[in-house]
Amino acid sequence: MSASGENQPETAASTDRQVVTRFAPSPTGYLHIGGARTAMFNWLFARHYGGKALLRIEDTDKARSTPEAIDAIFAGLDWLGLDWDDAPVFQSARAERHAEVAYQLLDAGNAYKCFATSEELEAMRAEQREKKLPLRYDGRWRNRDASEAPEGAPFVIRLKAPEGGKLTIADEVQGSVTVDARELDDYVLLRSDGTPTYMLAVVVDDHDMGVTHIIRGDDHLNNAFRQLVLIRAMEWAEPVYAHIPLIHGNDGAKLSKRHGALGVEAYRDDMGIVSDAMFNYLLRLGWGYGDREKISRAEATELFALANVGKSPSRFDAKKLVNLNGQYLREMDDAALAALVAPRVATLMPGFDPAVGTDLLARAMPVMKLRARDLNELADGAQFLFKSRPIGMDDKAKSLLEGDGIAVLQTVFSVLAETAPWTAATLEDRLTQFAEEQGHGLGTYAQPLRAALTGQARSPGIFDVLELLGREESLARITDVTRVAA
Repeated sequence: MSASGENQPETAASTDRQVVTRFAPSPTGYLHIGGARTAMFNWLFARHYGGKALLRIEDTDKARSTPEAIDAIFAGLDWLGLDWDDAPVFQSARAERHAEVAYQLLDAGNAYKCFATSEELEAMRAEQREKKLPLRYDGRWRNRDASEAPEGAPFVIRLKAPEGGKLTIADEVQGSVTVDARELDDYVLLRSDGTPTYMLAVVVDDHDMGVTHIIRGDDHLNNAFRQLVLIRAMEWAEPVYAHIPLIHGNDGAKLSKRHGALGVEAYRDDMGIVSDAMFNYLLRLGWGYGDREKISRAEATELFALANVGKSPSRFDAKKLVNLNGQYLREMDDAALAALVAPRVATLMPGFDPAVGTDLLARAMPVMKLRARDLNELADGAQFLFKSRPIGMDDKAKSLLEGDGIAVLQTVFSVLAETAPWTAATLEDRLTQFAEEQGHGLGTYAQPLRAALTGQARSPGIFDVLELLGREESLARITDVTRVAA
């Protein structure tokens, strides 16, 4: 379907009706990040105008809709902090209402029964392909009487599309878009088994739910014109449309698995992204407010307007998301961050008890989150805190003890054992003084200590490590290493 666009109209909510938006996913898989952004935009628009944000599960495809997918959608939306004003509507429970509207259209002369068989329709399409014509129902039953069909023959109910003229939608993002009505087909409303099609169900549900603004991907723009025919045939109030550009990969191609994870649960579970970072990142994909990069939920609710949604597809860049995630980690409350990290530590260390270890994790967060990019890095880096003695070492840590490493540990043991109080600042002052007295750099002592205390070549600052482990555990770990060497 071809369309022409003009200048963007004034932004939305210029209506006497209370603003009502909806997010309507199909539960056939994970919550796609594009769908998550659509949900956010609907939620923000409703919250900005003091309206209602509604959720509808479009589960009419029974073969592909699953309870697991529905649960994944709910969990993903909850993780993003999106709440809804009424209980979710399940489209499959409304089939009788959808059929009722189809028969109302039939009785009013705005729809008709089509008795064409599947073989007839396939022959029609084959002829159209041969003649290089658009594949479109040819209206063969539009003006025929149902009595011409064999008695008891199955039929579908088709909507009567306009036979001429133009249809225009004043889209809040795309601008004024017009199509030739002759491009619209007499699409099926009710199948021969009595079940409604998507095109019927979505319009009826939007009307019955009182939806005033339909904010969705621009891949639905063509559908909007077809749905508008039905809306006008029923003489229902027309919604305000806002079709937002889709998300592309960083190479400009349509987002696909080759660009990385597509479902929000992968970013939450596998990549260790925190909710606030994902919300902020998705918000900025296609919407902006000046040069602001970091925007909280509260600020986004206050500032959100469809006028700030761009017309061009935005590009998803996982590296930028991870970078932003690191910024959010550094700003998070330490106790809240530790609560997110603890289950991940438990996965890495089966003996770890979150009920016991989360306190220590919270105390470690100020130093551990300084360079971390995600929750997985934090969990991995925190393992040294909970290792059982003797802790073991990786190869890089062992290399730090080559040469004079063991002798250095034996020397530094007595210096540390005499130091009080056992704080990072006091320990640093004492070891710095000792290093100067011996004519060495601090690294001479810090690197072997890191190996003995953490079993790794990388860790937070060594004095922070000493304070977090405490005097008894720190000295015991050093002793373990020197005793084995002896």
